[in-house]
Amino acid sequence: MVSNADKILVAGATGGVGQLVVAKLLAKDLNVRGLTRSKTKAESMFEGRVELVEGDIRYPDSLTNAVKDINYLICCTGTTAFPSLKWDFANLFQASNSPEAVDGEGVKNLVSAAPADLKRFVFVSSCGVLRKDSLPFNILNAFGVLDAKLVGEKAIAASNLPYTIIRPGRLIDGPYTSYDLNTVLRAKTDGKKAVIVARGDNLNGDTSRIDVANACVESLFYDTTINKDFSIVNEGERPSDVDWEKLFAQL
Repeated sequence: MVSNADKILVAGATGGVGQLVVAKLLAKDLNVRGLTRSKTKAESMFEGRVELVEGDIRYPDSLTNAVKDINYLICCTGTTAFPSLKWDFANLFQASNSPEAVDGEGVKNLVSAAPADLKRFVFVSSCGVLRKDSLPFNILNAFGVLDAKLVGEKAIAASNLPYTIIRPGRLIDGPYTSYDLNTVLRAKTDGKKAVIVARGDNLNGDTSRIDVANACVESLFYDTTINKDFSIVNEGERPSDVDWEKLFAQL
C-alpha cells in the first residue's frame, strides 16, 4: 500500500486528468513528482508543492531524472483523438505529437525507463480499445488513438511491472484547460453520478475526469487492482460516499 514515504511520478501532470491526480495525491499528503514538457508552466500551476522534472515521453533520454527513485507511476498523458494543433505537425503528413507517438511509442518509452522494482504502473487508457471495429469506437479510432492506447497497454502488461489499466468512457467535467493548483483543490465535488467499474472493455458511457483521477489515486491503496484492467463510467444516483474498496473488490 502506498505511503507518504513513497515517491509517485505523475506523467502528464499538467493535463486535465493529471492536474486532478496531482491535487488528490497532495490532499492525501503523498509525495508527488510531476513529469512535464514545460517546467515553467507547471511551476506556475503547482506553486512549489510538487517536485517537477522536465521531460517528454516521446524521447527516452529525457526520462532518466524523472523515474529516478520512484515507487509508483501514474500515466495520464495523451493527445487529441483527431488531428489538431496539438498534434504539432512538422508538415502536412507528419505529426510529432500524434496518438501513435504519445499513447503508443511514448508509453513504451516510459515502461522501458521505469525502475524494475516499481510498485505500480497506473495507466489511463480508454474504453473501446478492444472494440475498435464497433460503433462508436471505429469512428473514435479513425486516426488511430485506440490502436495507440492498446500498444501502450500491451507494453505495460508485458513488462512484468505490477500495473493497473483504467479505461474511462467519454471524458466529461473539467478542468479543460490549465488552472492553478488552488482552483483544482477547491473542486471538492466529484461527479454527479455513481461510479461503475467492470473488468475488461464492456462498459459504455461518460466518465468524469474527477472520477478517473479518483480511480488512479485510490487504486494505489488496494491490492485488488494489481494487474487488473477495468472500465469506468458514471451512471445512476451517486451515493454520499463512493466505496472504492467495494468497487475494486468486484475486479
